[in-house]
Amino acid sequence: MVYVKEYDAPLVEQAEILRYARCKESASELIAQMQTCLSEVWNHLQYKVCYIRLPIQKENEMLNLSFAKTDSKALTKNLEGCTEIILFAATIGLGIDRFITRYSKLSPSKALWLQAIGTERIEALCDTFCADMAKQLQTEGKKLHTRFSPGYGDLALTLQKDVFRVLDCPRKIGVSLNESLLMSPSKSVTAIMGISQSCITKEMSKPFCQNCNQVDCTYRK
Repeated sequence: MVYVKEYDAPLVEQAEILRYARCKESASELIAQMQTCLSEVWNHLQYKVCYIRLPIQKENEMLNLSFAKTDSKALTKNLEGCTEIILFAATIGLGIDRFITRYSKLSPSKALWLQAIGTERIEALCDTFCADMAKQLQTEGKKLHTRFSPGYGDLALTLQKDVFRVLDCPRKIGVSLNESLLMSPSKSVTAIMGISQSCITKEMSKPFCQNCNQVDCTYRK
């Protein structure tokens, strides 16, 4: 069964917005611009997640995720010791996309701030949902691994088709997938999180950036 959750707005991390906007300093003028854009779009944001819990198993060189099979070594490493996963999709809605489109012509600087705000907001939603799930699993004596999205490492982006099929994202939370595998609303995320009985290893408890090989990424923490 696919479940749907709606959340109140997570706390805003201004430092993260500045990072996504590639600002190396937090001058008062930049903070003011960011806060103006944030207040303008605030009431047009929604925070929705749909998810399902599924069993998984290793089949020779393949990983059976219940809804699809993959030979991704990166995902297999991420799910080491897991017998289940939580598959989820999250979005902050179309509102911010409309503002970005409008200001792309009227004020490119505002559009840039809105892109950064949208990225921080969807990541904050994912973090909130993950913390929510981790707390629930704690009552079962289980641990939640870090989230892993199609397109990370060697996990094919084409897996998105299977994700959307099983979660029914358009109907559940209003997120669609086009032929180029781009999501709409653009500030949306899909991901897999492993569930294990044993404690997460020190390596797997690291934030994803520390496990990723792309060390020259602009957004690396």
